[in-house]
Amino acid sequence: MMRSAITVCLVPEAASGPFVFHGELDQGCHQAAALGFDGVEIFAPGPEALPADPVAAILRRHGLGLAALGSGAGWVKHKLSLTSADASVRQQARRFLREMILAGGRLGAPVILGSMQGRHEGEVTREQALDWLAEAVAELADLAGEMGQHFLLEPLNRYETNLLRTIDETLGLLARVGRKNAKVLADLFHMNIEEASWAASIAKAGASIGHVHFADSNRRAMGLGHTDYKSVVGLLRDAGYQGYLSAEIFPLPDPTEAGKQTLRAFRESTRDIPDR
Repeated sequence: MMRSAITVCLVPEAASGPFVFHGELDQGCHQAAALGFDGVEIFAPGPEALPADPVAAILRRHGLGLAALGSGAGWVKHKLSLTSADASVRQQARRFLREMILAGGRLGAPVILGSMQGRHEGEVTREQALDWLAEAVAELADLAGEMGQHFLLEPLNRYETNLLRTIDETLGLLARVGRKNAKVLADLFHMNIEEASWAASIAKAGASIGHVHFADSNRRAMGLGHTDYKSVVGLLRDAGYQGYLSAEIFPLPDPTEAGKQTLRAFRESTRDIPDR
């Protein structure tokens, strides 16, 4: 059964980013639960902000699941990248992600690798960057597997990376890595920019889809852009997807209305989908 989730950002440096609730985790969870979401996706400054017992207590108190943990603060706050030309930066990036995976494992949630994939530029060729990225993803997926979790790899759009921008490119890297628990995060906003065909891309990914960012073409709440979200959710159903549809979106016109619109679209698009 597909479930609804919404983003809670704990990173002041990402205050203008595509996250609905900002500030304290307890308050964000309170708002998410009051609207009727099934879970939250947390964008945290680092593993130190995710002590297992207090975070689990907050989630339990509000009756919420933890959909995923974003790792982008490693880039936003510390400029860490798995494909940096600086070997020490690459090592720090792996260390940051390992600690995030351990935190996620203790909370029963997967970690997302998005912006920390970096890019190829200068002396770093695309081939070299992909070699480093594949090596890191293999190591990180192994650790996630030991924690009983998936590791989520998110293709971004051309304005954010020049490495993994499509589901097909991401599947290619995952085939090279060969870890069954390494999955694709299908972000519908990025897909709107980069994919030639929603249907072909989702069908090709199939069971490799481990998480979905439920965002419209303008990165606002689904239903406020031009994405045919009912068709897209039907495609996900046909692919066998049973995870979260998580709103990584701008809080427009305000957080509450963005959340309400997300739930309207979620309920409309999943109403006739039977449980598997």
